[in-house]
Amino acid sequence: MKKINLVLGTLCLGLTMSAQPGIVETRPANDPSGKILTMEETILARELAPDNLYCQWVDSQNILMRKDGQWKVWNIITGEYRDYSAPRKMRDAYTQGQSLYLRIGPDVTTPIAVSENSDITYGQFVSRNEFGIDGGIFWSPDSSKVAFYRKDESKVTSFPLLDITTRTGSLKEIKYPMAGMDSENVRLGIYDIGSCTTVYADADDFGYDQYLTNISWSPDGSKIFIQVLDRSQKHMHLNMYCSKTGELIKTLLTEDNDRYVEPQDPIRFIKGSDRFFIYRTDNRDGYRNLYLCDTDGNIRRLTCTDADIDYIANDGKHVWYTSAEVSPVEKHLYRIPIKISKSAKTPAQVKIGKPERLTHEAGWHTIAMSPDCRHFIDSWSSLSVPRVTDLCKGDGKTVKNLLTAPDPTMDHAYTEISLGTVKSADGKYDNWYRLIKPKDFDPSKKYPVILYVYGGPHSQMVKNTYMAELRRWEMYMAQRGYLVYVQDNRGTANHGAEFEKSIHGQCGQAEMADQMEGIKMLMSLPYVDKDRIGVHGWSYGGFMTISLITNYPDVFKVAVAGGPVIDWKWYEVMYGERYMDHPDRNPEGYARTSLINKAKDLKGRLLICQGAIDPVVVWEHSLSFIRECIKNNVQVDYFPYPCAEHNVMGKDRVHLHDKITMYFEDYL
Repeated sequence: MKKINLVLGTLCLGLTMSAQPGIVETRPANDPSGKILTMEETILARELAPDNLYCQWVDSQNILMRKDGQWKVWNIITGEYRDYSAPRKMRDAYTQGQSLYLRIGPDVTTPIAVSENSDITYGQFVSRNEFGIDGGIFWSPDSSKVAFYRKDESKVTSFPLLDITTRTGSLKEIKYPMAGMDSENVRLGIYDIGSCTTVYADADDFGYDQYLTNISWSPDGSKIFIQVLDRSQKHMHLNMYCSKTGELIKTLLTEDNDRYVEPQDPIRFIKGSDRFFIYRTDNRDGYRNLYLCDTDGNIRRLTCTDADIDYIANDGKHVWYTSAEVSPVEKHLYRIPIKISKSAKTPAQVKIGKPERLTHEAGWHTIAMSPDCRHFIDSWSSLSVPRVTDLCKGDGKTVKNLLTAPDPTMDHAYTEISLGTVKSADGKYDNWYRLIKPKDFDPSKKYPVILYVYGGPHSQMVKNTYMAELRRWEMYMAQRGYLVYVQDNRGTANHGAEFEKSIHGQCGQAEMADQMEGIKMLMSLPYVDKDRIGVHGWSYGGFMTISLITNYPDVFKVAVAGGPVIDWKWYEVMYGERYMDHPDRNPEGYARTSLINKAKDLKGRLLICQGAIDPVVVWEHSLSFIRECIKNNVQVDYFPYPCAEHNVMGKDRVHLHDKITMYFEDYL
């Protein structure tokens, strides 16, 4: 979450610079007489989305896809279609309630682990889905064993959520580990199906509230690998365990960082080898690159580029990956040859060739590789290209175009969208933005500006995709006479470790400084009304919204913040302590970033919207800010959604965006 040479990026994009500084590429406006978006169409309808062709590999020769409204399986060799019926698993593991069960036949189940009490859950995600965790059940390659998480929340405090749908109202208690407070305990069990026995991995590197992440198996299932992270998230051990006994065999490598280590990926073994595997980290050379490792703990850099990389697949002869080395707003597929001789004992003895770029059209390429790596599906778009999906060979040669989507906005009055860059506040980086101009734009007129902001870790708001990742509400507002501006800043993804970790201990500070550089650029434009600038964001973006209007009260006239983090001490341990450290170790940072201390500085119009049963950013945040405004006799507007969680959905979402729009219409 890189310092990019703008000239190089522009050449690789195949674009020309316009007269306006910072603009790299522009999507021209459609016919201004076209249809104007309605709010329902903006929020709920899907007819204006690019016609994405859903494709998924069934095996190395068959692709599951939608055809004529039906699920079909297409054979890439014969070209024939057949009806699809989902295979029924004869053996499966699942959580029911808080206990874990094994299904061994159509009507036969057996318990693997039965929950002892309401604080203990088996087989579900842990650590609130951080560290790349998205589940809690991990099958061995031969399906003879299944590993699972055991989560103990007995020390975690509860937070009450109010359910108003019952006759007298009722409270639902959720476990919510706040920064600086007691957290959950996680263990990894390994169940042997043949013997019906369970052992637990001897993972006790850092004590009770450590994190066990990115579980993976050796190809023969004899070993299991865990990335064990301490609570401070500054130290990580990649450990190898015996899957039969749970005993620690050895620590293969360690990662240490004064700010934080953030493991995101399991290891992936090289096909045909039970010794060599691929590991991804940004902690060694400044960018998320791939490393070739062995089970003796030797490590060698595999990809040598100053760009963030995502692993795709390997067949034992090549490794495929996507990279941001052309530009941080583009993603392209590469492959690099590797040759492991029979005599190779360490990564240093493996022959690594030169990487080869396989995708060349400017834009963002999403890749689905076949199991045998002989083919891949390349689905891509760019600022002006809605969607192209191609079937390609493993060397990048196109076999067949599966979809070239028409422009779904052709009959709508979509306005001009520009993609460009502005320097970060420290002058080291190019931050990318999209700028949407109003309908019937007249450069001799003055227009109000809405800054839409998120700005938090793991986000990337601006990409060279169809309409540059536009959220349709932005176009809705542009069609009604607003300039809409969206920019990434330091702390966001795909620019390297230094860019991403610069926010550590002081969330919001570097982000605000970078966003203000974008605002300064906008204010230099002759058609921007400097006295009518508003800001809107949700979640981390809500935190940024209130941060901006209270820190720069003379710039921002109107703000709408949704589900905002107000004080990081009320946010969850896993995320909060990674970026802000423990409250006892960073009291100054927590005090500086707290918006409680900023309530008195509010001058403009601020609307806060909040889901009243939000389990992510709990109600304590926004209500505490309102209380502080009352204490300081500061007027603020507030609108709760009584039955909504963190993301307001369905018809409530239409109402929400009507409310947001009306607020800007009334006051900006």
